[in-house]
Amino acid sequence: MDEMDLMKNLRDVPSPGPQAYDSARTALQEAMAEPAPVLRPKRWVSWPKLSVAAIGAAAVATAVVMGTTSTSVPTGTPVVAAPQPVVVDSPLLKLASEVKAAAGPLTGDSSLVVITKPMPDGSPYVTYSLYTDKGPIFVGDSLKNLSETAKKNDDQARPFDRNVLSAARLAATGDLEKAKVAMVTAAGNPLGLGLSDAEADKEWEKALAANAEIFQKKGMEVPPAKPRPTGKELEDRVNNSLWHNTTYAMLIGAANPEVREGVLKLLATLKDVTIANADVDGQAAITLTAGPALLLASTGSHVISIDAGNGLPIRSAYVPAKDSGEKGSAANYKSSRVTLADVLAGKI
Repeated sequence: MDEMDLMKNLRDVPSPGPQAYDSARTALQEAMAEPAPVLRPKRWVSWPKLSVAAIGAAAVATAVVMGTTSTSVPTGTPVVAAPQPVVVDSPLLKLASEVKAAAGPLTGDSSLVVITKPMPDGSPYVTYSLYTDKGPIFVGDSLKNLSETAKKNDDQARPFDRNVLSAARLAATGDLEKAKVAMVTAAGNPLGLGLSDAEADKEWEKALAANAEIFQKKGMEVPPAKPRPTGKELEDRVNNSLWHNTTYAMLIGAANPEVREGVLKLLATLKDVTIANADVDGQAAITLTAGPALLLASTGSHVISIDAGNGLPIRSAYVPAKDSGEKGSAANYKSSRVTLADVLAGKI
């Protein structure tokens, strides 16, 4: 399970308050690079040990986790983290231009994402997710199973999927700063981006109330409320959420060149992403590495490897810090355009 899994299973969880993010750290770190959900999930992280609030926090904001909390509440308008300029010489922007130039008419009506991850015994665990252009999402642990779930119209889509893909397309064709805000707020806006102080405070209070309700329903003590983040803390959380939501959009929608182009443009704005050339299983690749400064939740790193020629995702991996005692994990990705009709007919 990776950031895709955390968001994809739990996108309909109400926006939690900031306390839940503290609990979500461990959940996100342990789950960073495991495969997407299927009908019969095989996990080796014990979800029952994780609180609903922790899981909900990871799902709704995907690691907009708590760092050092400010003790002040700002005044003035509006609440927006300082914009980061696009790095004009970023290789991601060059690749985005190449993706745009090479894009022809969009084929098919769906994106098929195949994820492979080794199980603890070394056997491969393969999942299949179909993201249709009209919105419905179908998942399975075999192509036959995928076809069956599509025939049953077992739709797994939530608004979050639509929102991140829409934000990626906006980044490709429209205002990049607006696209960044749309991506960060794809699951809600508890940070109050673009809002006045009064409006932002209301959103924060709503998140606190939703979080308290979750704790109460679980019979747990509600943690003390913390003030709305400001300044550097706000900027860090915005960047953290931008990384997770944008890479999620890449992993589910990269088969669409417009989504891929927008994702690359958004990632080029994150100064804490380390970009390097690499060889992944004999394939020329570019690695995008988010370290502790961007993840906030971990001492390790999240590494996304993409094809150096077309920007398609190859691998998502969690790399633990040296001597941390943590276990790393990785999932390999293959994305392609297909038709829903072929999936239904079992022709894929």
